[in-house]
Amino acid sequence: MRTLHKISLPFIVFFLSFVLGVAQENDISPLFENQETMEIKLSYSIKALKKEKQDSVYFPSVVHYKVPGEEWDSLTMNLRARGNFRRNNCFFPPIRIKIKKKDAKGTLFEGNNNLKLVVPCQSGKADIDLVMKEYLCYKLSEPVIPYHFKTRLANLTLIDISGKNPKTFEVKGFFIEDDDVVAKRHNSKIAKDRQIVPLRQQALSSVRIDFFEFMIANTDWSAMAQHNIKVMQTNDTKEYIPIPYDFDMSGLVNANYAVTSELLSISNVRQRIYRGFCRTPEDFEQVRAEFIEKESQIMKSVDDLSSELNPKDIADIKLFLGEFFNILKSDKLFNEQILSQCRAS
Repeated sequence: MRTLHKISLPFIVFFLSFVLGVAQENDISPLFENQETMEIKLSYSIKALKKEKQDSVYFPSVVHYKVPGEEWDSLTMNLRARGNFRRNNCFFPPIRIKIKKKDAKGTLFEGNNNLKLVVPCQSGKADIDLVMKEYLCYKLSEPVIPYHFKTRLANLTLIDISGKNPKTFEVKGFFIEDDDVVAKRHNSKIAKDRQIVPLRQQALSSVRIDFFEFMIANTDWSAMAQHNIKVMQTNDTKEYIPIPYDFDMSGLVNANYAVTSELLSISNVRQRIYRGFCRTPEDFEQVRAEFIEKESQIMKSVDDLSSELNPKDIADIKLFLGEFFNILKSDKLFNEQILSQCRAS
């Protein structure tokens, strides 16, 4: 562990002129621009998806979808399972979707030829709640991470056609846009180089992600290995910008299948440990101030899901996030749990 010199929290406002919307967002597709919950009906063989191990093999299907105020519509798409852990341990594997450009044209899905669909591990209420909590993590990232994945919540009717008699499941899930779409929206391209070490990545973007992962107590990521991190390169400045995703192993979600790495000095996923690299004191202070300034907006994002989660879960999440903000507001705790924990290599 390394200790940076103690930095007191400045109550000045010059940094607040920094607008997180500095990343110019263009061409947000209707699928993600509208945040009303969709209705989705999807038929596929769960057994076939889980059995197929080749990422290049997709299964054809037809999705029926409806948004509030409109009629049902349908679209041809191709599906495959993704995520080895959940493919092996869950009834419903997460789904990757491919849509032909000509099929998507003129529909709600236009511009989204590749999508992820996050579904519960099992069909019970507890598993559906875990999906809602991971969805919340994506929404919590929006106020504090300018470069993030757009999501869209959906009520899912999943029809399993594996057996002789189809089985229907009513669950909740959400779509995640493709990384190439995120990059294009920010005049960037996804970097193909897997050897972009964290200290080559844009400093403030990196620190924001480090703080965010610490906030939700997620350790299932690595900027070094680009694990649950995509890196894009801007076309103008050529900077490398990291983008986080997959938060189901975080302490905020607290899934029953989540485990901690034996390499870390924590015993359960609810414990926070800062895994970011050391940056300048000014970078730490700016991001610290940004998060504190966005606290009420972050808490509002939790309240916005009060119709989907029970009051006890909402209260628990707000208490958990409140502990993070207490760390930021205390010079002593900030130094002990963040500054002195940053990694030099």
